[in-house]
Amino acid sequence: MNPKVDAYLSRTILWQEEIEKLRSILLDCQLTEELKWGKPCYVSEGSNIVIIQGFKKYCALLFFKGYLLSDPHSILVKTGENTKVGRQIRFTDLKEIIEIEPILRAYIAEAIKVEKSGLKVEIEHTEMDIPEELQDKLDENPALKAAFEALTPGRQRAYIFYFSAPKQSKTRESRVEKYIQQILDGKGLNDR
Repeated sequence: MNPKVDAYLSRTILWQEEIEKLRSILLDCQLTEELKWGKPCYVSEGSNIVIIQGFKKYCALLFFKGYLLSDPHSILVKTGENTKVGRQIRFTDLKEIIEIEPILRAYIAEAIKVEKSGLKVEIEHTEMDIPEELQDKLDENPALKAAFEALTPGRQRAYIFYFSAPKQSKTRESRVEKYIQQILDGKGLNDR
């Protein structure tokens, strides 16, 4: 047990019992416990296998390479329409976790096996159209352009998705303006 995760759990209000149960299952599966991205994360030989996530409506186990799991019980869920690799198993109460514990253990074992095998997901990176409002700012501000290009592809995509979503140009422009400093600081959309 990692003391950082103990501290995390002491501050957790939502899903505390569920997270503690998931934690005990994961530790029993011989995974090493760490705190990454502010969440309990479980690794095998230095590679991330699964992370516990708490949301308003559910808590979840996110398998980092869930796309590669066989999912015979059809319980893995994509976290969003643009998700490529990660998959979640979601829970709304402790009873659900207890009922499928043997299945969870099998999925965890398979995830460890997938990681040890070295399997990788080939992700097809499609070119994304940069919204005009962002492109204008990049063209007029070389420092912003350099900072945006220095971001990881995932962070660039997150900004492009977010800036492209509104139908009105005025809203897209306002979103770009709001995040200029954060881009200049080398941070992603959700980094604080």
